Amino acid sequence: MNKFDRERPHYCHPQVILKTPQRLSAMALTLVSIWIAAISVAYCYPTAFQDLGESSKNRTSIRFLAIGDWGGVPYPPYITAVQKATAREMSKIAEQMGADFVLSLGDNFYFRGVDSVDSPRFKDTFEYVYTAKSLRIPWYVLAGNHDHAGNVKAQIDYTQKSDRWKFPSYYYELNFRIPNTGKTLTIIMLDTIMLCGNSDDFLDEKPRGPLHAVDANRQLAWLQERLARSKADFLLVAGHYPVWSVSEHGPTECLLQRLHPLLLKYKATAYLCGHDHNLQYIEESGIGYVVSGAGNFLDPDIRHWNHNPKGSVKFFTGQASTLGGFVHAEVTKNKMVLTFLQAKGTSLYRTVLSQREFN
Repeated sequence: MNKFDRERPHYCHPQVILKTPQRLSAMALTLVSIWIAAISVAYCYPTAFQDLGESSKNRTSIRFLAIGDWGGVPYPPYITAVQKATAREMSKIAEQMGADFVLSLGDNFYFRGVDSVDSPRFKDTFEYVYTAKSLRIPWYVLAGNHDHAGNVKAQIDYTQKSDRWKFPSYYYELNFRIPNTGKTLTIIMLDTIMLCGNSDDFLDEKPRGPLHAVDANRQLAWLQERLARSKADFLLVAGHYPVWSVSEHGPTECLLQRLHPLLLKYKATAYLCGHDHNLQYIEESGIGYVVSGAGNFLDPDIRHWNHNPKGSVKFFTGQASTLGGFVHAEVTKNKMVLTFLQAKGTSLYRTVLSQREFN
């Protein structure tokens, strides 16, 4: 039995009893099942706003860091030089520019995730690395392909053992009120491995389709419902696999088919991801695509540059000389400012995205 079979996600479902005539076709039954799944997930995740604490009372923005692929190595000292340098710079930026939380974009533990909630990797690769007071803030976590090679449920359960590790479910929604503005920010955290399937870094590195189609479709139904309902002034979606990328893994065909149309239809502000081990900013149809996967390794590969929309690539770096990197975001009353930073202490690129406009 596959590890993923043992840890298939559990969702709440309404008690529905169907008295279906035998003559009802199998196709109709399938449609009813999908409808029930969609209704179920809509009511499993009621809208709630996260508390930013006392520090938010006298300001008018939300600030956060976004970093993926930071997950060390599975042998002593369980970290890399890039991870250590990036952690040090993250602490400085969080202190200087401010950070209310961190978005962790997957591949939290290389190379095969963790095996249990008591794994020493939580301490060796996370708690003992991001030690600065400025990083003792909520870390909102999602799973990457390397995490799915282990026990993702153990990472979810670690939420109960840590005061800052926040991983409530395989996919979930975060809602924030931007202090003193009347504006709101929503971040939808996805499990793109559940949605598209795992990838083998030693083969063609492409997702091979979801392991369980029902789970993938349930997540997609939930996502569409949340996007359609959202009136947030800033709407972000985050996952591990990229929609667009110039680097080794390139664009993810599954996400181009299943997620990309929804981002366009519902006017998402940006999509944030990791997977490729570099920093990228791609802008297409008014949506920002952020790749922040330079938390542990660096890769200067640009083999898929021409597989992205012409003129869409605005920024890329994966040079070893940067020592690693991450993204700082500040969301204000009417704009979102993204700053791409390298671990050796300088800003590399900055861009501004506008709030959503409703017709």
